[in-house]
Amino acid sequence: MNASTDVIAIAIKESLAQYFNDLDGEPPSALYDMVLGRMEKPLLIEVLERVGGNQTQAAEMLGINRNTLRKKLQTYDLL
Repeated sequence: MNASTDVIAIAIKESLAQYFNDLDGEPPSALYDMVLGRMEKPLLIEVLERVGGNQTQAAEMLGINRNTLRKKLQTYDLL
C-alpha cells in the first residue's frame, strides 16, 4: 500500500467506526452492499469528471471492462 491508499483505508475505517457507534448496539444489515454503494458512486463520478466523461478512459483508469462500467453507471443513474 502507498500513502494514498493508506489515507483512503483510514477514512473508510473511521467512517465505519462512526457508523457502528451511531447504530448504538443495533445489528447492522447488508453492510457490504451499503458500504460499496456509498463508495462506488462517488468513485465513478470523480473518475468520469477527471477523464471528461470518456467512458473508455474511465474504465481503463478503474481497471474494469467498459461494459461493466456502463452497467455500474446505469445502476447509479449516472447515464
